Amino acid sequence: MSQPESFQSAPYGAPSSVGSLGGAAVGESRMPWAKAVVVTVVVFLVAGVVAGWAWQQFSPLAQYTVDDRGGELGEEQMTRIFGPDGTFTAIGFVVAVVLGGALFWWLRNHGPWSVAIVALGACLGSGVSWGVGMLLGHDPLDPRLRAAHVGDLVNAPLELHTWTPLVSWLVGAALICAVIAAATWRAEPVATTSQPGASEPAPPVH
Repeated sequence: MSQPESFQSAPYGAPSSVGSLGGAAVGESRMPWAKAVVVTVVVFLVAGVVAGWAWQQFSPLAQYTVDDRGGELGEEQMTRIFGPDGTFTAIGFVVAVVLGGALFWWLRNHGPWSVAIVALGACLGSGVSWGVGMLLGHDPLDPRLRAAHVGDLVNAPLELHTWTPLVSWLVGAALICAVIAAATWRAEPVATTSQPGASEPAPPVH
C-alpha cells in the first residue's frame, strides 16, 4: 500500500530560511543605499563640527613675545608650535574609530561597500573639522602683533603645519573596519555539508 505523496515530499519541499554558505536569509531586507549614505554623512558632519570646536578649544598654542622687531618665540614655546597638529590627529583618530566602528557594524549587510561609505564619511568629517576649527580659531598673527605692546604674549594662530593630520580620520575609520571585518569573518558560520537526502530523490514506497 503506497503512502500519501504529500507525506513523502514534505521534508524535501520545505523552504530553507538560510542562504548559501551560511549567509543571511533570502527574505532579509537590506537598508536602502540612500538611507545608509545620508545617515553616514549626517553623523560625520555633526562629528566634524564638534571635533572642530574641540580642536579650537583644547589645542596648545605657542606664544610670541612682542618686542621692537615684532614677535619672537622662545625655546620653550618652540616645542608647542606643532601642538595643534597633534591635537587634531588625536581627536580625529579617536572620533573616527568610535563612529567608524559603529557605522560599519550597522552597515555590514552592504558588504565591502560599507567600508567605502564609512571611509567617505571619515574624509568629510576631517574636512569639516578643519574648516570649523579654522573658522573659530584662526586669527592672523601680524595684525595682532602690531596691535600689541612690547612684552605682551600673543598666541600663534590655530593652523595645521602639514596636511598629514587630516588623514587621521581616514586611518582610524579604515583600521576599525578592518578589525571588525576580520573578527566577524571568523565568527560567521560556513556551510560545509549538504543536508542529508536533499540531493537524492526519495525511493518510491510500494
